[in-house]
Amino acid sequence: MRSIKQGLTVLTLTLSGLFMMSFAVQAATSQSAAGTKKAVAAPVAKSPAKKARKATKRAYGNPEVKSSALLVVNEDDSSVLLSKNADVPVPIASITKLMTALVVLEAKQSLDEDLTVTKDDRSIDRGAASRLAIGTTLSRGDLMHLALMASENRAAHALGRNYPGGIDAFLVAMNAKARALGMTQAHFADPTGLSSENVASPADLSRLVIAASRNATIRSYSTDDEHAVSVGKYKVAFRNTNNLVRNKDWDIVVSKTGYTEAAGRCLVMKTLVNDRPVVIVLLNSFGKYTRVADAARIRRWIETGRHQSPVRAAMLTPPANTVLRSTEF
Repeated sequence: MRSIKQGLTVLTLTLSGLFMMSFAVQAATSQSAAGTKKAVAAPVAKSPAKKARKATKRAYGNPEVKSSALLVVNEDDSSVLLSKNADVPVPIASITKLMTALVVLEAKQSLDEDLTVTKDDRSIDRGAASRLAIGTTLSRGDLMHLALMASENRAAHALGRNYPGGIDAFLVAMNAKARALGMTQAHFADPTGLSSENVASPADLSRLVIAASRNATIRSYSTDDEHAVSVGKYKVAFRNTNNLVRNKDWDIVVSKTGYTEAAGRCLVMKTLVNDRPVVIVLLNSFGKYTRVADAARIRRWIETGRHQSPVRAAMLTPPANTVLRSTEF
């Protein structure tokens, strides 16, 4: 009996010892794992060189432009200051109306001739807002003014419809003018921009903006703040769709906005920055104010000289035997 009790005591002590050893091993393992996690989670100090590179990029890098496609050109020497998807054709919405005006003016049609808005002009923009009622009669000049300044679709369609040969002949003239300007990827399917088949690349549109800026009528109409016309018995005031023309800090030579679901929000213009003519093309901007904010960021970037700083130039220097076509980002 005593031997049995002694055996049980030994067994109990053995099991107790094994339990304590297991607990100690688990505790040690847990401590080791915790130490490993802490080691992994501990932040790695950034090297001075990395910090310097980031600071350089902030000081001399490209502005944080949100538009999906863009091109910024110094017209004086045709140098590309900034580009993104500049050779990709996309829908251009009402930027089309710059070409519409250019074709009408080059055909030397009288701006004083009265034209009447018809059902044909209404059919192209069903669901879109317009304050030009069917039967409204305005001069060709007034219709062009509203098309360029307020992006009036019925006005633009009436201009094309009253071209010699009608809309079909007008579209032929628009596409011929695009080819003459070197707009190699541009195509026009209507005079308003409501068609998603109206496409061009930012590079194409920079050529259109420069051509449009050489016409005094387009310069005046596209940058006017407000224009009133008689619609029936009432005087109706229209305002420019580009708020920047009302900002005294900007010196805008020519301007046009655009918007459709396919094109997103677009803005093209030629403006003076540091007394130099700069062409800015911004396409497919998301949000109502992004295109305007992008234009402001680009202007500040040029004004501060960051676009031509020696450090930035070094950052953009291509490897040997490389042809640098533009500043892509």
